[in-house]
Amino acid sequence: MVTLMIVLKSIVIGALVGFGVGAGAARMFHAPNVQGMGAFRTFGELNACAGDPISHFSFGLGFLFNSWASVVGAGALTQDVDHRVIPNWAAAVLLWRNKNVAETLHNPKQMAIAGAAVGVVVVTVLNSTATAIPESMQLVATKVLVPAANWLINPIMPIVFWMAAMDAGKRTGIWGTVLGGLSHLVMGNAVPGIVLGILIGKGLDDSGWNKITKSMFIAVILLFVFSGFFRGFDVALLKSMYVEIPQWLIEIHETFGSVVKK
Repeated sequence: MVTLMIVLKSIVIGALVGFGVGAGAARMFHAPNVQGMGAFRTFGELNACAGDPISHFSFGLGFLFNSWASVVGAGALTQDVDHRVIPNWAAAVLLWRNKNVAETLHNPKQMAIAGAAVGVVVVTVLNSTATAIPESMQLVATKVLVPAANWLINPIMPIVFWMAAMDAGKRTGIWGTVLGGLSHLVMGNAVPGIVLGILIGKGLDDSGWNKITKSMFIAVILLFVFSGFFRGFDVALLKSMYVEIPQWLIEIHETFGSVVKK
């Protein structure tokens, strides 16, 4: 009875999440004319697969194992399910029959329907299998799959995206390398910075320094500044340089609820 309730709830949740994620990911390709929904990495990773259904499927499959291990070990779905697995598998389903991305990947209606169907299957399978596995097997799955998935996320994925940035051209490669390195220092993962570098580099290649690329550059700078501040990167940097942390900086951090250790 418990398993049946989990399956029924998973179907409803998977359909709702998949519908929203599919439509939102497709709408990102039409920004800023319409409001999209998704992370920068979702947009960049969908673009990186270049409309190839096999690439979309294999990319989502790689993160499915990490998501399954998290469900089994921690009892919670990770963000990879809605940011990576569902949108990429929805794109793979549509592109398998029609390679025209304008009619499939970039079509919010088609992506919403495919995303809902994929969401039902993925969420239901993850939750139902997690409840059916004995506790001893859950421990084994956590110890084996989580480290393997961590290797996929870092350093395999940063290397793949960095190679894509280098292949996209000299300017894009430089931006991807610089922002990727900065992202690794601040966020602990180079992928977000490399994706942003690809977006800025390709934007400059296509249209140069205009209002859109300047606004994007300013937004990226602010992203790194705020991310570094709230993660305490500024304090860690000063400590690594053996520089005394100013009292005013400590007070600013305390204002936002973070404790700075001298």
